[in-house]
Amino acid sequence: MCGIVGVVSNNPVNQLIYDALLLLQHRGQDAAGIATSYGNKFAMYKANGLVKDVFRTRNMRSLPGNMGIGQVRYPTAGSFSEEEAQPFYVNAPFGIVLAHNGNLTNAPELKSELFKRDRRHLNTDSDSEVLLNVLAHQIQQETSGYSLDPEALFRAVAVVHQRVRGSYAVVAQIAGYGLLAFRDPFGIRPLCIGYNDNEKGREYILASESVALEGLGFRFMRDVQPGEAIFIDIDGNLTAKQCAVNPVLNPCAFEYVYLARPDSVIDGVSVYLSRLKMGEYLAEKMKSQFGAGDIDVVMPIPDSSRPAAMELAMNLNLDYREGFIKNRYIGRTFIMPGQASRKKSVRQKLNAIGSEFKGKSVLLVDDSIVRGTTSREIVQMARESGAKRVIFASAAPPVKFPNVYGIDMPTRGELIAYGRTEEEVCREITADALVYQDVDAMRKSIFDLNPSLKGVEASCFDGYYVTGDVTEAYLDKLEASRKAPRADTEDTIRSPLNLNRANLD
Repeated sequence: MCGIVGVVSNNPVNQLIYDALLLLQHRGQDAAGIATSYGNKFAMYKANGLVKDVFRTRNMRSLPGNMGIGQVRYPTAGSFSEEEAQPFYVNAPFGIVLAHNGNLTNAPELKSELFKRDRRHLNTDSDSEVLLNVLAHQIQQETSGYSLDPEALFRAVAVVHQRVRGSYAVVAQIAGYGLLAFRDPFGIRPLCIGYNDNEKGREYILASESVALEGLGFRFMRDVQPGEAIFIDIDGNLTAKQCAVNPVLNPCAFEYVYLARPDSVIDGVSVYLSRLKMGEYLAEKMKSQFGAGDIDVVMPIPDSSRPAAMELAMNLNLDYREGFIKNRYIGRTFIMPGQASRKKSVRQKLNAIGSEFKGKSVLLVDDSIVRGTTSREIVQMARESGAKRVIFASAAPPVKFPNVYGIDMPTRGELIAYGRTEEEVCREITADALVYQDVDAMRKSIFDLNPSLKGVEASCFDGYYVTGDVTEAYLDKLEASRKAPRADTEDTIRSPLNLNRANLD
């Protein structure tokens, strides 16, 4: 998961892109980068760190031009190296800089093809550099190194769709020509487009979330469709074309559960309203398991679980309280590199208000349970604050499978629900009771808000990988490359069956 933005304007874009990246900071806190173009030249600056720390006045002054792209990085494939901060650049053909949100599942095969067949050199381990070189090679094939037009670009993107597997939302600048954006044929990672009319004409922005458009005063136009490519030339002329065969929209369910800002709308679904729906459906399940007097108060684990917790409390006619206060200067715990760091940061990140817990039966609501480390620490904090009973509820279903499409939870051994029953997970996090959302209810929470949406990418919950190329052998190889030990215990793990229904159909 990363955040990307691209702008074609009639004014300098460096400040606009910087502001957009601030609005997308929640999507990546590891590195940030901006590349702008003026004439046939690019200017670029990128480094590890938050947006506000990476860019100084001198850096902004070195980014002239009326067109540009930017990215905030959350590392998935590859390392934490500053060399792998985006955007990436190649000088042929034409000169291209690219920023990518997603993860390529066939990156190793593509690397081999690029070296042996396409004669292209890669300088990092990043799959984004792989994607850039595949795109550059196909553009060169379609243009024979000479003139370029939108149709040639669209033919190149069509071949990219055929060669590349996985998830990808892309913004790319082509020196002297314009801005190209496209989305994978399943629309797994989000991308939308907006516009603004001023005295000089129309300017366009593409971004991972609608909040980046609205926060900058742009009007939301629409989401980029799965498989679609959009080209905006340097004069602001927009051309779009569907470049994939049989595209099917399957946005990532985890965007709605946790990743996206609640004030964003992704593929016609309000993130905030979907989280309210998750609370509503979770309340229906809890009514069948708990009676009057079993729960005294409902509390969210800040921040993304708050809408679900509020709706759940209302539907159960229970008091809603804020029992934990969040320190907003601590990073997301589930993406921290070391288990010790995660354990330590929970206490730094959250502090309990003892008076809200003392002598009460407390229902704690979180958006999801991934490794379980944070959940266990939070349950212990509630007990230490005087709770007589701690019930834990997850607004999402059990995370049982690796996510290979751009979220850093790729090994089965790191997932507390993998190979465990709900009762076993409950014991692991030391709660008195545990309630998970049902997978079908999570889907309905999204589909209810956009009935035309027929599918979501929910592989980390149901083991179904929509790209059809993720097998047990693939996951074994991925885990061996990471050499990640079991995060919580060394218990024997029972492998769930039917990991990849796509390969069984």
